[in-house]
Amino acid sequence: MIPPLKYLQHYPATLQEKIRQLQTQNKLGDYLTERYPKSHAIQTDKALYEYSNEIKQAFLRNAPILDKVHYDNRLSIEHHALGLNTAISRVQGGKLKAKKEIKISSFFKTTPAEFLR
Repeated sequence: MIPPLKYLQHYPATLQEKIRQLQTQNKLGDYLTERYPKSHAIQTDKALYEYSNEIKQAFLRNAPILDKVHYDNRLSIEHHALGLNTAISRVQGGKLKAKKEIKISSFFKTTPAEFLR
């Protein structure tokens, strides 16, 4: 039995079959490199923070600004997480402060910009 394509289950069957063929021929990496030749320049946590706040501003204008966005070396495909959105509550004095954080797998540092977006 062919193992299911976990992250592509909701895509059309024809696309899944094409990907399986490329996998068996060991040409999937070449295909992706040909289709997405350019890598992105967002390599630092500061650049990632600015990039994600630009996206947030474009689509969620009334939402509060993100407190922290960074690449996380511990997140990987093997851990079944490419990124995490968290809201952390901290006590500051007599008040409870909520911080909104996004952690993105370091895997995306070397991928094309379309994958990061």
